[in-house]
Amino acid sequence: MSRAFQPLTIPASAGIGLRSPHISEMLTRRPSAGWLEVHAENYMGDGAAVEALERLRQIYPLSVHGVGLSLGSAQGVDRDHLERLRKVCERFQPDLVSEHLAWSVADGAYLNDLLPLRYDEAALAIVARNVATVQDTLKRSVLIENLSAYVAFADSSMNEAEFLAELVVQTGCGLLLDVNNVQVSAHNLQYDAKTFIDALPADAIGEIHLAGHATNQVGADTVLIDDHGSRVPPVDWGLYHHAISHLGPRPTLIEWDTDVPVLDVLLGEAMWADMLSASIMFSRKQAARQTAPTIVLPVSSLPTFENTRTSMPVLAAFAAARAKPAMHMALPTIEGGYHAAA
Repeated sequence: MSRAFQPLTIPASAGIGLRSPHISEMLTRRPSAGWLEVHAENYMGDGAAVEALERLRQIYPLSVHGVGLSLGSAQGVDRDHLERLRKVCERFQPDLVSEHLAWSVADGAYLNDLLPLRYDEAALAIVARNVATVQDTLKRSVLIENLSAYVAFADSSMNEAEFLAELVVQTGCGLLLDVNNVQVSAHNLQYDAKTFIDALPADAIGEIHLAGHATNQVGADTVLIDDHGSRVPPVDWGLYHHAISHLGPRPTLIEWDTDVPVLDVLLGEAMWADMLSASIMFSRKQAARQTAPTIVLPVSSLPTFENTRTSMPVLAAFAAARAKPAMHMALPTIEGGYHAAA
């Protein structure tokens, strides 16, 4: 049975993916978290987890993230699965709904993976039709997430960023920017991660994901694997800095799906994301004040950070990106600071 929930708009702050080992603690502790995200497929039936989510939904803003629609399927989305997703959205009234730019179903066979598409006009027409079907059924715009990739089609006529930008134009959908997926794909397929982010339509990005990845050695090649099984690595914090500097604050999720740690570790990663985003915005305001011709601030009104040392893993990322730092900090290297905090 669906319930009426008070609307809780997703804030431009960091949330965590709700995983089963943490549900009881979330209910009893009610820790400070910007919002929660769940995988839709885990809540398509009934049971204790569903009842718990109904209670948590009254406390935290909620995002529903799908993994099974197979938006790249030429045969169209599975109507039964879409109806189950519709019921999840009706029941929990999430503030955001998202899915992947991928396919995982062919001729009735379901593959336990999210597979890449060939990026051309024919595939775009298929995905656009499927996204339109989903949005018409759910009666809302959905966010489409960029994929982590290990191979690519040689005959694609556009890149993934161009494909996503055109999908936004044709369907009015939004985008979910997964920073870790960008890093994994950029490394594996040898393109520039920051250029990819800059090519996406900024106004369409309604959510950002952060996660860890594994590094595998295959012969002489190093392959990054999107396993969501560790802390956000320094390289991803650097990309997140670039994204927030370019886009402004966005709802940001900490994903962790394998080797799930205690809840406080996830909350700590979310704290780093909030601190980095806030620091970027603070630096931007300080720079605007310093360049504004009609505003003069006395030195005594500015915070002083001289001789301050910190081991926060994200500070080095945003400090290094400043062309002309407004404040001087004694900072460790990105790697050193990260491991000191870990």
